[in-house]
Amino acid sequence: MLSRQHDPIIAIATAPGRGAVGIVRVSGKDLSPLVRAWLGRDLRAREATYLSFPDAQGMPIDQGLALYFPAPHSFTGEDVLELQAHGGPVVLQLLVARCLALSQEDAASAGTSVLPRLRLAQPGEFTERAFLNDKIDLAQAEAIADLIDASTEAAARSATASLSGAFSKQVHGLLEALVRLRMLVEATLDFPEEEIDFLQRADAQGQLSRLQAALQALQQQATQGALLREGIQVVIAGQPNAGKSSLLNALAGAELAIVTPIAGTTRDKVEQTIQIDGVPVHVVDTAGLRESADEVEKIGIERAWGAIEGADAVLFLHDLTRCARAEYAQADLQIAALLAQKIGHQVPVIDIWNKADAVTDGPAPEGGIRLSAKTGSGLDALRAALLHAAGWQASSGSLFMARERHVQALRQVDAHLMEAAAHLSQNAQALDLLAEELRLAQNALNEITGAFSSDDLLGVIFSSFCIGK
Repeated sequence: MLSRQHDPIIAIATAPGRGAVGIVRVSGKDLSPLVRAWLGRDLRAREATYLSFPDAQGMPIDQGLALYFPAPHSFTGEDVLELQAHGGPVVLQLLVARCLALSQEDAASAGTSVLPRLRLAQPGEFTERAFLNDKIDLAQAEAIADLIDASTEAAARSATASLSGAFSKQVHGLLEALVRLRMLVEATLDFPEEEIDFLQRADAQGQLSRLQAALQALQQQATQGALLREGIQVVIAGQPNAGKSSLLNALAGAELAIVTPIAGTTRDKVEQTIQIDGVPVHVVDTAGLRESADEVEKIGIERAWGAIEGADAVLFLHDLTRCARAEYAQADLQIAALLAQKIGHQVPVIDIWNKADAVTDGPAPEGGIRLSAKTGSGLDALRAALLHAAGWQASSGSLFMARERHVQALRQVDAHLMEAAAHLSQNAQALDLLAEELRLAQNALNEITGAFSSDDLLGVIFSSFCIGK
């Protein structure tokens, strides 16, 4: 895509389907000849003009608004033409087809100078051009896609904060401090006889410590922002008839899964995304875990274990009405052992003691959460436990949106700064290694905003955008 970044491009910028208004967007260098050839007039910059959009015979395809944004004062940094017409897919496709055909006609037949030769835009190419033309950085570009895909209000507000530059501003602040420290360290390499005193007078250790503290704060915010974007994958597991489907329905507030007294009713995964305090939670109900000769049920159980292995948290459901039975308790112990074997201790397992409404006596189980999926008691405690397991921390301040790649990049920075601190403690013996670790830390930070990014990374990021954005 990068090799074709100077081609004028066109695409429908609104979602597929019928709508009251649809938008066709064009971006490229000097689009004014195309505007005059098609619309028969010049357009005033950033001012909506109502007119007809004619076909090749001069008959109107539609009537609507045209807006012209001359470079560099546009979203992409190039000339941008936006046509707002009625939102029927055929109308919008006709506008695109006419614009493409007109751009390919001979300049003499069009009666004007050579027209820019348009092509259809690739996914995310308008935003990519905004990034390449320094209108936004890479973190802001990703925030555009995150804002479009936001599944909760909190996620949308956080994506807006990232788009406005909240995340980038903090990254740039770290970069400035890191560059100052790098300049200090590398300057000492030119004066080896004075390097120790020079670093001490400049408080290099203090600068590095403050940099690490600021990084830790940013890591915490980025982790929270990534939770808002990605959400958490929660799997409900347990023996048949423990109430897994009832719990899914209770959390979702809707009858999503079939609930019957018959063991083995759930044969496949049932998934639903809910939100808890603005955090998306992807809940998966699974088949009951047991030995079975039924081929269909065996497939469902295999899929249940597959879902468990990919979970961020597991809700291990126990039936309080049966947990005193030796056979049932032994089966629960076997499942617990399998859970520990398959997911280890990295994935939190929350014990849920269900059907509390049906048990009024007997000792309360130790640990876990006692609830009733039928009455809803205990659900608030479960929601709080899920957020705690995910590492979510409620904050009164505004969060910015972040991605897993941002979190990983910050972890790399943290690792390099820890190495740098170790080398700094060795004074003159490791200053070259200290300088190298600081350089690597800067490169990792630059990957977040795109100041240091490979073409392959850009291709992966922008290919996930919708066409026309």
